[in-house]
Amino acid sequence: QVQLVESGGGLVQPGGSLRLSCAASGFTFGSYWMYWVRQAPGKGLEWISVINGGGGTTYYAESVKGRFTISRDNAKRTLYLQMNSLKSEDTAVYYCAKDRTALLYTRQYVSWGQGTQVTVSS
Repeated sequence: QVQLVESGGGLVQPGGSLRLSCAASGFTFGSYWMYWVRQAPGKGLEWISVINGGGGTTYYAESVKGRFTISRDNAKRTLYLQMNSLKSEDTAVYYCAKDRTALLYTRQYVSWGQGTQVTVSS
């Protein structure tokens, strides 16, 4: 079964940095476009970033562009999100997700993890 385990969250001050990890198993990790999404308190899921299977193509939401960097290590079956210049509005539970279809960027993702809490506060 598909399993995605997020980690690396925590409490950080505004302007600080945090690196999130997502350990994947149960599917051919390298064949899937992978996403990071988040859910702020009282709000719905927000798409943050996406990366293709080989790691050479990335896209970001305008709200995080220039501050966050998505990457992956297929040998380790791990997805990463480097978050810099964090703002209070970045406070949310962060989830990783896989595209519904192998090899394709359908913009339809499935998240299976519990998520990791990121709190940005002074």
